[in-house]
Amino acid sequence: MTPWAARSGSTSGLVGGSCTFAVVGRRRWSMQQVLAQAPDAGSVKAARGLANLRTWSDLGCTESLVFGRCQGSGKLPYQVTVDLTGPAYRCTCPSRKFPCKHGLALLLLWVEHGDAVGEVAAAADFAGEWAGDRARRSAARPGAVVDPEARARRQAEREATMSAGIDEFERWLGDLVRQGLAGARRQPYAFWDEMASRLVDAQMPGLAERVRGVSGHLAGRLDWADVLLAEAGRWQLAVHAWRARDRLGDELVGDLRVFLGWHRRGDEVAGFPRLADRWVVAGVRQDELERIVSQRTWLYGETTGRWVLLLDFAAAGATLRTAQTVGSVVDAALALHPGSDPPRGVLGEDHQVVGSGALPAATGVAATVDRLSSWLAANPWRERLPVAVAEVVVVPDQDRWWLQDSTGDRLPLSRLVEPWMLLALTGGRPATVVAEWEAGSLHPLAVAPTVASAVAVRTADPVPL
Repeated sequence: MTPWAARSGSTSGLVGGSCTFAVVGRRRWSMQQVLAQAPDAGSVKAARGLANLRTWSDLGCTESLVFGRCQGSGKLPYQVTVDLTGPAYRCTCPSRKFPCKHGLALLLLWVEHGDAVGEVAAAADFAGEWAGDRARRSAARPGAVVDPEARARRQAEREATMSAGIDEFERWLGDLVRQGLAGARRQPYAFWDEMASRLVDAQMPGLAERVRGVSGHLAGRLDWADVLLAEAGRWQLAVHAWRARDRLGDELVGDLRVFLGWHRRGDEVAGFPRLADRWVVAGVRQDELERIVSQRTWLYGETTGRWVLLLDFAAAGATLRTAQTVGSVVDAALALHPGSDPPRGVLGEDHQVVGSGALPAATGVAATVDRLSSWLAANPWRERLPVAVAEVVVVPDQDRWWLQDSTGDRLPLSRLVEPWMLLALTGGRPATVVAEWEAGSLHPLAVAPTVASAVAVRTADPVPL
């Protein structure tokens, strides 16, 4: 089978670019290793903003520790320490992400400004005391597991903080709706940013990003009222779901946690259920923001028929960890995050590329809409979903482009997508298209044109977009 080619920005990281390294003692970290510690793309973006020497003091490192003080919004700077042997992280900020943005920023400085984070004979007091306490606890309890009572206490404290933030957010949202959507559109960016900052303090960074991001939709879109009303509805639904979380199923709680920004710890992945299959790499989409590349890889199980999403981050030009070519087949047991379909998966080290495959089983537009509806009914906070639409042609109408099947049913292409590649590859004939559904429209990822010959009509090898 002919290898799938890719448009610029949609190739995997099989060919690595430049990579920055930092060396302390015998330990050597790359930029990719630093970014691999990030709990989410938002943390990477925030860390990038803090990775400058103006906000840091008392920087240093030993063979096993990197440490420094970061000036935040409070009076006293945050004390930040990274133990490279774990790795393990400590920061005096209120965030409960591991690592938080300050820990990531410290590692970025260590990699990118090695001279500024110089080696010292002894760690700073705050770093040395924390490392010593960790060592003593480890020696006192060899092989000990996490204290369940302590973990339950920390979770209760976080839930109390989040509940207080939810109460404040609901009051703010009620005021917003009572004043009218037209009034909300006239609010400056600072109005949204202030509420988002309060949500960050309440340990809900995911919701904070949604609030901060909605301001960008209000100025330049004709359908701004629809966008704002739909987003406000999701916010209110999250408020009600949070208060009823004890009565919800594990999948819905997992979806709610993602929306609010309560991310899973890295050590939790080992306990996630696993799903073995031969996974077709059906589509890849990359975005780049502030020199950080985020990649979404959609896998389709040949046996299970399930879609799974892989997320990956890397510095611009560096190799992505999920280095899979679109169209390849990966034999692996994926660790699945709690949540509704399609779940987020984690690709282990024991996976194996075993060949190439065809596009996933595709359906007509009506069946595709039914599946999207069922997924959104299970998780109304979902931003993006995969689709495979069969036998569609690209047609223009109403100042935009559509994918239309033989029955006349159709779905709109994103206004950010130029249709010329699709038209060139299909020649105006029906084709199967894999796409990412986002904000009510499709972003094509791959296409398999239908080829007619004197003998038969067949589906050609798929081509990524």
